[in-house]
Amino acid sequence: MTDRPTRPNDPGTKSDDATIRLRDLLTETQHDGGVLDRIFRQVHESVLDQSPYLNDNSNFTKIGTNDLARMFDLYDSLLLNGKIRTAVEAQGSKLEFALSRRLTRSGGQTKRTRPTKSQAFASARYEIAVSVPVLFATFSEVDRPIRACGRLCYNRLEALQRIMEHEMLHLAEMLGWDRSNCAARRFKALSLNIFGHTESHHQMITPQERAIVHFGVKPGARVTFDWEGKQMFGVVNSIRRRVTVLVPSATGIPYSDGKRYEKFYVPVERLKPVNG
Repeated sequence: MTDRPTRPNDPGTKSDDATIRLRDLLTETQHDGGVLDRIFRQVHESVLDQSPYLNDNSNFTKIGTNDLARMFDLYDSLLLNGKIRTAVEAQGSKLEFALSRRLTRSGGQTKRTRPTKSQAFASARYEIAVSVPVLFATFSEVDRPIRACGRLCYNRLEALQRIMEHEMLHLAEMLGWDRSNCAARRFKALSLNIFGHTESHHQMITPQERAIVHFGVKPGARVTFDWEGKQMFGVVNSIRRRVTVLVPSATGIPYSDGKRYEKFYVPVERLKPVNG
């Protein structure tokens, strides 16, 4: 048997105990619909009441990372006795929250950054990020029913709650079982029992849907836009936070169609479809 490296006040046993308690709680927890609805409403009202950004508006236009942290801790306390936060801290790890402009298809993402070999006594860092483009495109220009995790959402804050619930479970699985997969049977069972989720995906508004529905811009469409006082004509290649437009250019990069293009990243609001 090889002893693992130790240091004063080594948190190994404490971390293992916290992980086991979290894993046991996750597998044993099953909340009924009435309890969940009450807790969802309590979290909703508490975040609205305490946030300096939301201004008591469920379809808020500003949000801060402290709002995400507050929502996380409320859920953790009310549904899981604070066991997720306890397990993170027992590892000596950090849990951070972010508002991401790079996420354009998913509503959120949970990441774990492990220490390198040279960081023998360092701990993993966890981050829960929420997509700014998806969150703020939802309940905006595109008017259609919004479902997330199988539940109908009536405002932006409810959509954010579903994102946070989903990402919290990813974090809990990482802590309890070292890996997480929302397509797997365990995740789906835990998601249903703890949060009442019947699906593992969202039907929120992505930048691509917003571009297609509200601006008539879609991949492959011919568009025009103004660039430093010059009118440009090109083809939409992809739609994320901004639209990637390929403009024919003799000095551009060669593409598979045999032509050369110069690439531009343009806000969708600045594009106009070209008919014909």
